[in-house]
Amino acid sequence: MAAAGMQITRRDRSGTRAVHHPVVVRINAQRYADYQLRVADRITAFAGSMRFVYLHALGFAAWMLLFERSPWPTLTLVVSLEAIFLSTFVMIGQNRQSSFQQAKADHDFSEEEQELKLNTELTREIHELTREVHAHIVGDPPADRGS
Repeated sequence: MAAAGMQITRRDRSGTRAVHHPVVVRINAQRYADYQLRVADRITAFAGSMRFVYLHALGFAAWMLLFERSPWPTLTLVVSLEAIFLSTFVMIGQNRQSSFQQAKADHDFSEEEQELKLNTELTREIHELTREVHAHIVGDPPADRGS
């Protein structure tokens, strides 16, 4: 597991280095481990492509022109069933995106809180060092102004 705040790099398809948020790496690993989610991702990726549109345009044209004299009842049934399944895959994708955004927001909040604590600590240390240097050079400590 990567350390907090550490970015994960890997090579993408073109060979260039891609930087990924630790949450992306974790969620992708979880999704890859589940066969059903991998299948849903592949179907969703195909259904959101122009190949899907072209294939359906050709399929519907062939159905209407070549296979049936009265294609509308059967074609309507097929298209309705397909719409039901595709809308389910869209919702799966939306749920995935929602859970990813929530996990990323939680991770980023945690990182920002740690940064805020570190910055506050460093500011206090700098303030104390400044007081010590001032006392060493001037000889008397400055009046504390509200800190």
